[in-house]
Amino acid sequence: MKRILFVLFVLALTLAACAPKQEASSGAALKVTDGTVEKTYSVNDLKALGTVQASDKGVSYVGVPLKVLLQDAGIDPSKLSAVKAVASDGFTTNYDPSLFLADNTLVAYARADGPLAEDEGTFRMVVPDQGGKLNPRMLVEVDAIP
Repeated sequence: MKRILFVLFVLALTLAACAPKQEASSGAALKVTDGTVEKTYSVNDLKALGTVQASDKGVSYVGVPLKVLLQDAGIDPSKLSAVKAVASDGFTTNYDPSLFLADNTLVAYARADGPLAEDEGTFRMVVPDQGGKLNPRMLVEVDAIP
């Protein structure tokens, strides 16, 4: 009896290991809000907005300019005093207008040579030539601050 249970247990583990895995990025969403307007984006939604590239520390990223994303969400970037990026671990960073209005400040969803690294998450901020704290990974929310 123990042998049969052991064989069934091993068989169940083998089948579980062979089951197709759901992609980490499927279902991942990015929330963009100003407190009154809220819109949620998938990777495909960002791709539909048009893509640009920006490089930081020798890595070329693909994404959407932050100001384009804000405009698509119905938020006028020219009327904002700051934009806050929020990562899944609760880390936040704020951008002043000189950064969030820049053409090369991106919400990235890929690298030019493939997907973002697993530790970057589905979305990340890319602000070229700025410190690491202004380039949070695992981005889940963008808050517009009037």
